[in-house]
Amino acid sequence: MGLLKLLRKLKSESNKELRILLLGLDNAGKTTILKKLASEDINHITPTQGFNIKSVQSQGFKLNVWDIGGQRRIRPYWRNYFENTDVLIYVVDSTDKKRLEETGVELEELVTDEKLSGVPLLVFANKQDLLQAAPASEIADGLSLHNLRGRTYQIQACSALKGEGIQDGLEWVMKTVSKKKK
Repeated sequence: MGLLKLLRKLKSESNKELRILLLGLDNAGKTTILKKLASEDINHITPTQGFNIKSVQSQGFKLNVWDIGGQRRIRPYWRNYFENTDVLIYVVDSTDKKRLEETGVELEELVTDEKLSGVPLLVFANKQDLLQAAPASEIADGLSLHNLRGRTYQIQACSALKGEGIQDGLEWVMKTVSKKKK
């Protein structure tokens, strides 16, 4: 293989690597989603005190997923991870209606940050397997997603525990990023 061909191959492979930032309040299900993506055991998950990083292959893409803890004292440090983010995945606990306003405020701060300008947003409305879960449409209204401008976004109902809806969300990510890279 010639040097030029090798360089082109390396360049095309590097275009298929994505940096994904996985954020949301504590107990939303971020780490469970990450472990499901990596086909790991989800029976013993503890709150993330800092961050977890996993590389996952999906549809020809290498996804480098950064799962950052969502406790109130950790949230100010989220901005340290914004650089070079290709996709923002924000996870919401659909059963925690008391904290919908709080999670909306946090999401608003994220989408107005200059470093995340134009970054596609996937919102996982998690815990849909539970009876008290608000539907994704209600979560979208509570987060005022319809007011987002200059950003591609999608809300996806899911159950991290059962693995439902996660692949649908990832497929949206792949389609969106593929369009953006063209």
